[in-house]
Amino acid sequence: MKKILILAVTFAVCWTISFPVNAQTYPKKPVMLVVPYPPGGNVDTGARIIAEPLRKIFGKPFVVENKAGAGGMIAGEYVAKSAPDGHTLFVGANGPILHSPLIYGRSPYEWSRDFAPISPIAFTPMALVCHPSVPVKTTKELFELINKKPGEMKYATPGAGTTNDLLGALLVMSTGAKWITVHYKGNAPALNDLLGHQVDFSFEQITTGLPHIKAGKIRALAVTADKRIPWLPDVPTLEEQGFKGAVGVTFTGVLAPVKTPADIISRLNEALATIIKEKEIYDKFFAVGAEARTMSPEDFRKYLAAEHTRWSKVIKEANIKVQ
Repeated sequence: MKKILILAVTFAVCWTISFPVNAQTYPKKPVMLVVPYPPGGNVDTGARIIAEPLRKIFGKPFVVENKAGAGGMIAGEYVAKSAPDGHTLFVGANGPILHSPLIYGRSPYEWSRDFAPISPIAFTPMALVCHPSVPVKTTKELFELINKKPGEMKYATPGAGTTNDLLGALLVMSTGAKWITVHYKGNAPALNDLLGHQVDFSFEQITTGLPHIKAGKIRALAVTADKRIPWLPDVPTLEEQGFKGAVGVTFTGVLAPVKTPADIISRLNEALATIIKEKEIYDKFFAVGAEARTMSPEDFRKYLAAEHTRWSKVIKEANIKVQ
């Protein structure tokens, strides 16, 4: 009996010691934060804000690696097929994580099957903006102008399947407006062409658009949150202007390949929660128009599932596809 008790105690001690071994030895080398867009956009900005604090916590470099293309699926597939050891993480957003596999007609990954959600790090509202030479001051005036020039005005998105793109599709469905949609490989190139008036209007993340709005280089007509936002308190929401249900924000979230050990996921989640609570980090996100906020892995999974359900309906009803 004594031998059985000793063995049981020994097993329990060994199990307790071995269970967190992954987290204790993690990371063993630099961690790659894979971003599905070029440098300069809101997702890239978020990844760079957290990279250095993560290095301080874990003692190894967290390196941002930009892999743009195919609606973010190049980056997503790369991470999904990486070793599930926590050394390759996906810092993505709504489009690359949830929507691109539906829109591009191929499924190199499926978020709920191939990724382990860790946490969001920021939520970014958008503004409906136009080039200042476009002769409108309100959303109503913009749509009146679009209807006078059906199929002529150019609308920019940072990629098919992004929340920017889907909000545009939602407005087309609800108004019947016709315009030319131009997809780019990220926020930065889309914004550059809007600033240069190669396109007329877009939904722009506050993160990247705010400095140009304040400088008068683009004009904000509406915001996409469910209420007015502190960065642009005088700009009404789309819902205020009669566009019911036109609410959408871009989340920036961190995911790992599925089968990444739970203790590593938990440690990364705890580290992100600690980082976001720091006033300096929160203020960095706020300064670029984003609300820094984390969730538990389970709550983040529930959030992703709800967003996927909502926007997949828009994708199907609007028949949004990229061939």
